[in-house]
Amino acid sequence: MSRLESFIAEHRITEVECLVPDLSGIARGKILPAEKFLRILRDRGLRMPEAIFVQTVTGDFPDEEDVTSAENSDIYMIPDAATIRKVPWYTEPTAQVISDCVYADGGPVDIAPRYVLKRVLELYAQRGWRPVVAPELEFFLVQINKDPDYPLEPPVGRSGRTESGRQAYGIDAVNEFDPIFEDVYDYCEAQDIDIDTLTHEAGAAQIEINFNHGDALELADQVFLFKRTVRETAIRHQVYATFMAKPMQNQPGSAMHIHQSVVDLTSGKNLFATEDGQDTDLFRGHIAGLQKFLPMAMPMLAPNVNSYRRLVAGTDAPINVHWGRDNRTVGLRVPLSDAEGRRVENRVAGADANAYLAMAASLACGYLGMVQNLRPEDAVRGSAHGRPFSLPRHQTEALEKFNGCEALKELFGSKFVAAVTCVKQAEYDAYQRVISSWERENLLLNV
Repeated sequence: MSRLESFIAEHRITEVECLVPDLSGIARGKILPAEKFLRILRDRGLRMPEAIFVQTVTGDFPDEEDVTSAENSDIYMIPDAATIRKVPWYTEPTAQVISDCVYADGGPVDIAPRYVLKRVLELYAQRGWRPVVAPELEFFLVQINKDPDYPLEPPVGRSGRTESGRQAYGIDAVNEFDPIFEDVYDYCEAQDIDIDTLTHEAGAAQIEINFNHGDALELADQVFLFKRTVRETAIRHQVYATFMAKPMQNQPGSAMHIHQSVVDLTSGKNLFATEDGQDTDLFRGHIAGLQKFLPMAMPMLAPNVNSYRRLVAGTDAPINVHWGRDNRTVGLRVPLSDAEGRRVENRVAGADANAYLAMAASLACGYLGMVQNLRPEDAVRGSAHGRPFSLPRHQTEALEKFNGCEALKELFGSKFVAAVTCVKQAEYDAYQRVISSWERENLLLNV
């Protein structure tokens, strides 16, 4: 009996959710009775239209025949048995499983985010290397907002009041929402989502969750499921959880910091430090690759118009790709550590990024630096906030740089770059058709 069959039988599953992360990290797929799920798997597998991977966050499909087939042909969902889990918040015994996608000829769908990350990890494996990552994910709890024209507000906590100030690392501030987080931890434990520390961040009702370090694909799967879990838990407590990069004015943005190192595939030895704790050439190359290529990979790290509201001077978010030791003002921070724990923390990615693509981009940039034997600039001492911008300032600039980088096109495939571009350009065009409250407030009677 296969793992899928045994899991369904053991847990008496009656319904299965087959999940596929799209370019925006939204869960697409199908829900069906468990018996039918197993029967279809024995045949060929569940089908979806290929265009699901060029669906925008607004639900539109750009007219881009060069990316997907003109016929919008079927692709086949292949469940990864290692990812099957119970969905703990349903009364009816329900399982969820993350699927990869293939074409009718068996070849992988090369614009699928999960495959893009696998492609990068395979490049490391061919060199005898294995990346190790540990994401940190920030998000806000906010009052339920039914009218998008109204600004978001912090929710009411157990005390009956909303936060009026900033409570970074505040214990009692976190405990205001203790019932929510008790459920989050319970749901995560039931799904084998390996979260570690919970802290209150600088924003009002802004929370950070740290994941334990491990395999990049497994951690991307966990972040994908975690976002869904937190949103569902919050709604059950009559609040929203949002992973927008900048959901509220005059509040900090939310990041997805990615700690990353590279170990020897055979021995498990950290390749970023010598036995006596000195930096290696591979470590320096990895940082140099991040410095050179991250500004050109930004559509994978800051994918939305709102993403660039977070990356502004004078905030905790970086505006450049300088690096430094134990320095939180730079884009690339190297925490103090022993040789075994030597790593770099990429602080550029926003919480709104698709975890598969953010990790793929971050690891790909480091990989290019390692194989090209690049060398980084000198580490920054003191604050990097006063140094010039080196990241794109808005989405259109980011897309231009992304399309102009031949090294990334070769690594990810030109078809994937085209897919990201057509989706994000369509979203930007939709955004440009909306007139904001700022424009009405300041221009209506003054110009």
